[in-house]
Amino acid sequence: MREGSLDAPVRHPLDWNSPEFTDMEKIDAELRRVFDICHGCRRCFNLCDSFPRLFDLIDASPTGELDEVKSEDFKPVVDACTLCDMCFMTKCPYVPPHEFNLDFPHLMLRYRAAELAQGKVPRMARELTRTDRNGRLAGLVAPLANWAADQRNDLTRPLMEKVAGIHREARLPKYHGRTFAMQAKGTPPAVNGKAPAAGKRKAVLYATCFVNYNNPAIGRAAQGVLARNGVETKVVYPTCCGMPQLEHGDIAAVAARARKVAAEMKGWIDDGWDVVALVPSCALMLKLEWPLILPEDADVKRLALACYDISEYVVDIARKEGLAEGMKPLPGGISVHLACHARAQNMGPKAAELLRLIPESDVAVIERCSGHGGSWGVMKENFPVALKVGKPVARTVAKNAKAFVASECPLAGEHIVEGLKRLGEADAPQIEHAEHPIELVARAYGLT
Repeated sequence: MREGSLDAPVRHPLDWNSPEFTDMEKIDAELRRVFDICHGCRRCFNLCDSFPRLFDLIDASPTGELDEVKSEDFKPVVDACTLCDMCFMTKCPYVPPHEFNLDFPHLMLRYRAAELAQGKVPRMARELTRTDRNGRLAGLVAPLANWAADQRNDLTRPLMEKVAGIHREARLPKYHGRTFAMQAKGTPPAVNGKAPAAGKRKAVLYATCFVNYNNPAIGRAAQGVLARNGVETKVVYPTCCGMPQLEHGDIAAVAARARKVAAEMKGWIDDGWDVVALVPSCALMLKLEWPLILPEDADVKRLALACYDISEYVVDIARKEGLAEGMKPLPGGISVHLACHARAQNMGPKAAELLRLIPESDVAVIERCSGHGGSWGVMKENFPVALKVGKPVARTVAKNAKAFVASECPLAGEHIVEGLKRLGEADAPQIEHAEHPIELVARAYGLT
């Protein structure tokens, strides 16, 4: 047996339809097996709060070993996992094909699936995951919804904290009355027929729930940059990718969404269109999580092979065909945060590569978790932990003192800005908003 592994990580399909998958006795036995190996290694101590909680439990036990830790004390360890996949992808030496066969995030997912099966997931938590319904309803009254969600609203935010469990100080995304899909039905940006990639590519933009309802500017920037580079685009959004449901262990709901989106995309793929996801969490779902949930579904497999992250896609154009001319420098430099779900796609630091295509670019890269973890970081019990985990990122941004802050994950970007404001350092840059890298490229092209 080798100590650790130099082989590329391999993930096994999730046997989520088996009764054993949600059997708490079997889950507890696997938790104890995995936790004991983690206790002996401790390499992941600084990734998220799951590991410090686990190691504190063990260290506080009478023997200093796992055998004295009660199984009911494991829940806070599970609850702290954001499913960022960084332990699996970047830290753990015992992932498959190593015979220890550790997959910490998917074990946490299995525990949550068992909780869901037992009716232990609160209804409000489940309602918050219904992003399409919530986005449609909030969009109908967008000014009112945004007023109510504003951090400074002392009337509604305490009530929201009490009813929905959302921390009153957490930044929340805004809603738009006209979704990205609606806006895309208007006049599309003119495709540049003189670009090196003209006539060689066409792309379906999977809008994602966040871009569709919360930040259409990311979608418009992607459309504009691709059109400038000769790529025809169409916006397609059948439904959310299911990441919010995955966070609560509702794998069946994720599978239903995967089937729906894959069926919708099949015809486009057959006609030679690439599929480009605009948010890294969604790209991760399409590329990697869906094929593990539905390993026998041919449409899901085909979609996974046809899917690109938007940063990855533009970098691929630059490498293979070359980009259109016309980008201008962005004075002041950029601090770019590489989102965990972008890193988990195992495609390299594509956001940094993308921004370095801007002339005279001054790009400082941050490879550390922002602490947000999707919807996890806005919840009342998690928000202080999210700020603590993300504080090193905020400090690095302050130290870099660049004119722009960017993150592939829009939620992570806003959380970093919030952390930056809380540093209280006089010389910290006054950044009001973090941008997606594709927005900065659009800015460099003069498209915004």
